[in-house]
Amino acid sequence: MDIPKHLSYTRDHEWAEINDTGDRVKIGITDYAQDALGDIVFVQVPEVGAKVQAGITFSEVESTKSVSDIYAPITGVVVEVNSELSEAPQRVNEDPYGQGWICVIEPVADADQSHFLDASAYADLVE
Repeated sequence: MDIPKHLSYTRDHEWAEINDTGDRVKIGITDYAQDALGDIVFVQVPEVGAKVQAGITFSEVESTKSVSDIYAPITGVVVEVNSELSEAPQRVNEDPYGQGWICVIEPVADADQSHFLDASAYADLVE
């Protein structure tokens, strides 16, 4: 199972890549989550401009096994979505930390990041 050290993680199996200035957070689901879901056949991406709140569902992923909610790992506004997932949802399975990203959120100024796990803590969670 792949758990890149440069990313942050949630207990709900989302990953977050915070850019150097902290004004953009790329979001996706972890390798562990995509493996548990099985073959992904549909990804509902949020709308650009949608306001999201940490811990509240903002997307869903459908696989051959089930439909799973995706929770916003941080409060903010969606500024970019991976529209390619509508034609190629399997990218979440093939490359969850690369081409399988879901969206980019611009966090609010005081967005709480204390709940994020580092790679080591996330590895402990899923072992």
